[in-house]
Amino acid sequence: MSHKLQVGEMTVKYLTDKEIWGHFNYIFSPKSKNSTTYKFVLIKSILENLYNVNEKLELTYDLLFNSFSKIYWNLVIHHNLNQINMTGKKAEVQKLLIEIKEKYNVPNTFVFYKLAEELQLEIITKVKKKAKLNVMGAIYGDTNSTIYDFDNKKESIKINPSYYSFMQRFQKVLTYLTNYHLVLFLEKFNQKGDITNLLMKVENVSKRSSLNEFYFLLSSFYNDKCFYCGKEIKKKGSIHVDHFIPWSFVQTDQLWNLVISCSPCNLSKNDKLAVDTFLHFLIDRNVELKNNPSLNQRPDMKVYNEKKLIEIYQYSKENGFTDIWTPQKNIQL
Repeated sequence: MSHKLQVGEMTVKYLTDKEIWGHFNYIFSPKSKNSTTYKFVLIKSILENLYNVNEKLELTYDLLFNSFSKIYWNLVIHHNLNQINMTGKKAEVQKLLIEIKEKYNVPNTFVFYKLAEELQLEIITKVKKKAKLNVMGAIYGDTNSTIYDFDNKKESIKINPSYYSFMQRFQKVLTYLTNYHLVLFLEKFNQKGDITNLLMKVENVSKRSSLNEFYFLLSSFYNDKCFYCGKEIKKKGSIHVDHFIPWSFVQTDQLWNLVISCSPCNLSKNDKLAVDTFLHFLIDRNVELKNNPSLNQRPDMKVYNEKKLIEIYQYSKENGFTDIWTPQKNIQL
């Protein structure tokens, strides 16, 4: 009954890669009782927030369930997909989201980020309350109490250092595995839902439709010039907000990872990693953000530090981002 636990402590802090693979293989196997999609969505949420932990590897439930709520809303409401393995039944979080949708008459076309901030906060708060009891202890139990400490009263987890290093090094593989097994579950228990191109939907379930809000935050720092080539951007329609570390690796929109780019650079860079010279430029830019009183209290900036960004850059290479990109018209280096 580990899923009913309110508090859990790690039984060991050091595990080998082989031992950790064994635990993940168990979670993805038929031996693990996956009656809902909770475990898969929780793993996706942890992977999304690997770089939102503090120096003690602690992650708040607010951040964790922000991702969880967003993924669940987009699966349940936007894509109309059942999340439980029983015909005619609905998972508790699924029922909650449908009730909220009907209460506020929200169109199915609205992805999570299109909802008003007040409604997003209400959803996160209610999902967090509903999911704490049945979600946090489940993966904890499946890993023999090794993956994290958790405390439902304090509303935080502390990730095992061995798991944290493992998830950084194998982040892309774990994301693929989680998406694949989530799709297998959804295909099996959805006959009338929107399952066309289901893998693509699951892979992009966290992606924003627009980064305009970040443009306004960054606009005073780019001086009408592209971060990469230095070219002046005269038309607003030619301005792009780019994920410096590709979004496919860091699947959240973090201010410290976003830059202003011209259209040619953004389209050319695509899903590639920029040459490390620009990493140092980004570090300098982020010093400005940290020194800005209106920005340094943002949750993403509070957990940012230079060392973490350098580590992410290196881990992205280890995860297959080896096609290093340089702008055609480079600035003076």
